[in-house]
Amino acid sequence: MIGEEQQVLDAVAPPLAEARPWWKGAVIYQIYPRSFADSNGDGIGDLPGITDRLEHIASLGVEAIWLSPFFTSPMKDFGYDIADYCDVDPIFGTLADFDRMLARAHELGLKVLVDQVYCHTSDQHAWFAESRSSRDNPKADWYVWAEAKADGSPPNNWQSVFHGSSWTWDERRGQYYLHNFLPSQPDLNVHNPEVQEALLETARFWLDRGVDGFRLDALNFLMHDPALTDNPPVKDAPKRARPFDRQHHFHNQSHPDIPEFLTRLRKVIDGYGADLFTVAEVGGEQADREMKLFTQGADRLHSAYGFNFLYEKTLTPELIERTIGLWPGDDGEGWPSWAFSNHDAPRGVSRWLAARDRDALARMLLLLLLTLRGNVFLYQGEELGLPQAEVPFERLQDPEAIANWPNGQGRDGARTPMPWAGDEPHAGFSAVEPWLPVDPEHVALAVDRQEAGTASILNLTRRLVAFRKRHSALKIGDFRPIAVPHPLLAFERSDDGERLLCVFNLADEPVQWTLPEGWHVIERVGVEAVGVVPPLSGFVAQRMA
Repeated sequence: MIGEEQQVLDAVAPPLAEARPWWKGAVIYQIYPRSFADSNGDGIGDLPGITDRLEHIASLGVEAIWLSPFFTSPMKDFGYDIADYCDVDPIFGTLADFDRMLARAHELGLKVLVDQVYCHTSDQHAWFAESRSSRDNPKADWYVWAEAKADGSPPNNWQSVFHGSSWTWDERRGQYYLHNFLPSQPDLNVHNPEVQEALLETARFWLDRGVDGFRLDALNFLMHDPALTDNPPVKDAPKRARPFDRQHHFHNQSHPDIPEFLTRLRKVIDGYGADLFTVAEVGGEQADREMKLFTQGADRLHSAYGFNFLYEKTLTPELIERTIGLWPGDDGEGWPSWAFSNHDAPRGVSRWLAARDRDALARMLLLLLLTLRGNVFLYQGEELGLPQAEVPFERLQDPEAIANWPNGQGRDGARTPMPWAGDEPHAGFSAVEPWLPVDPEHVALAVDRQEAGTASILNLTRRLVAFRKRHSALKIGDFRPIAVPHPLLAFERSDDGERLLCVFNLADEPVQWTLPEGWHVIERVGVEAVGVVPPLSGFVAQRMA
């Protein structure tokens, strides 16, 4: 055994004094409300269910929770199509339920972030109903409207994420409207100052209720090119690529005026105190540049995360080094956030599994994620090692999954109910059949079955989160790749005299490698002896004085 005495000392060491913003280096737990906990027996998770289960989240040691949308919505995209930014959809509860959830989270020491979807609304939103009613009403220019071409076809070649043209004809206006996602999600015209002010008012509404910050959805879709310039084609795109992936998205998104709006938003947020946090979701081919642009300086967002890991089919040392290396810590640079799983992507433990040991992979991924430079997002169930669920076609809910069947996995397999109790119906999520089925493989990984096992993935998560919080080198330290034999991954994290060496074997075969003199192992998963690094294992060593 290695490092046992040091591990004992490390385990009882007091947490670091907070001399930095709470969010810098934080671990944030993502809740998908529909699938977290059902309190009223309708098969859908809700806000009171979240409140009832907050102690579980607090027990992980995370600093904050992020709630995916719970706002009024027709649910055609399960809450990301918002019909009222300032109310709770009845399936999730009421504003009073939200207030109780928020108060309980704060009692437990958890910050609360809520989603803000500023690039589009539902077509059921009152703003859109007014906008489409005529060409001269007060909100006529609140959405993106355009004339048909002479032949009646859409204004340009832009394609939507969810297939087909980004334009839908509206008979009432006699014009097309833009939607980068579903036709039921019309794009707001955020170039319009009145729209910007309305969005800032929604931020003020939730800040007045006491939230601790926002996650901003699909932020680079916020503004389009008003000239409606065609997007250029992707040369040599795969034959089976969806239409959206056959274009470079230079004009339907990523407008250079987006940072100016973010400065306005940041000014509003800062008016509520210095303890708040904003993080953007940024995807697409320009995401690396835009993540840095949206977080640059002191007057934009605090952090951003992309899909660098979420859609990658293979996890390699090169991917880790290249991605983390994009954020070297230059002056004026923002702060990154990372996730291996979320509600939009297949769970990492399945995506990167192949024919390997799933338990070993889940453990190694937890240690790897919690040693990266930046904030960490843990997706509900990741602390249990949940694999991607199997959802039969007849139970699919996700419009993307249904449209792509059987070629695409869609998002439902990452959105199935959280398993709380292995011996209860539907794994304790609900008293009735849930909106998505519980995967039988998840039952054996239920929270109650892992609580008692000191070696469980759940208790490993608690240990590793606590380990990260005790070491400033892991929370905020520099990241420096270390040369090691392929296929090992090694990097050093350092801060204020503390130096930690993180070593991982992401491959299927053991690698002979000896820890250099002067280092002592203080945390590990899957490693028992110095001199060999087993497959799907990793450890952290500390430089001895």
